Amino acid sequence: MNRKLTIATRGSALALAQTGMIAEQLTRLTGVEVTITVVTTEGDTSRASLSSIGGTGVFASALRAALVAGECDLVVHSLKDLPTAPYPGLVLAAVPQREDPRDALITRNGLTLADLPEGATIGTGSPRRVAQLLSLRPDATVVDIRGNVDSRLAKVSSGELDAVVLAAAGLTRLGRLDAVSEFFDLAVWPTAPGQGALAIEAREEDNIPQLAYIRHDESRLSIAAERAVLATLEAGCSAPIGANAQLEANTLTLTAAVYSADGAEELGGERSVELPSGDAAVNSQLWLEMATALGHDVALQLLEDGASDLAQLGGGR
Repeated sequence: MNRKLTIATRGSALALAQTGMIAEQLTRLTGVEVTITVVTTEGDTSRASLSSIGGTGVFASALRAALVAGECDLVVHSLKDLPTAPYPGLVLAAVPQREDPRDALITRNGLTLADLPEGATIGTGSPRRVAQLLSLRPDATVVDIRGNVDSRLAKVSSGELDAVVLAAAGLTRLGRLDAVSEFFDLAVWPTAPGQGALAIEAREEDNIPQLAYIRHDESRLSIAAERAVLATLEAGCSAPIGANAQLEANTLTLTAAVYSADGAEELGGERSVELPSGDAAVNSQLWLEMATALGHDVALQLLEDGASDLAQLGGGR
């Protein structure tokens, strides 16, 4: 068993907090010595909107290059930033237990989205969140913003913006849940596929047995279904698409939604699948295949209903 591991990550406070959490768990559970190395990505250096610089992969490509080059043993990504297409020579080696996948609203005075004044300015860097905000508050002025969690929160406290929308998981990992005014219900506000989950990538040829201690099968199933929606729709992580999968007993239920950019139109789909009972170790691969098929079927339903035209996606072409 490896006694030392090097994990590469981005240098943001959130990325370092997430990676530090994984490093601590690996050391505590297996005794392995973990070193963290910081890699700068295009998404960290550019101030342009995510959609204009490519969206999918802008946070992942430099980390993956470092892993392929042997500069580290593992990389940690926010799973929602990870492209769905396989990367030559790399595997998704582990998905730890998922954090809260919901989005959260931050305002100055604890106001909810419904309570914000007419014409309120709300910041987000996500086309999906833009569409969802406008669908519920068409009077709002939605402002494209970039930057780390603290800089976004500061735009609210300073009065520059009335509100911002952020992932609850990131706020949890940074200890900033006290700033939240409202959590959005996943039933009406599905979030990005994989939101709240972390992805640990490794080289295909490497065997890193310590990862078995932090893998979480339920989280892996949920994100497999959600990411299959993205893959089938041929949409990137910045597309106006929400998806959420939940496992209860042996039933995996997936809901997904596609929005027009202005939030005026929405298409939704939902399906469930019963997973066979039995030994998890025996059925794990079958379950993953069934979860992926579920996401594929929901995406096909959305395409049949006109999703490709609604959101200018590639899956209908």
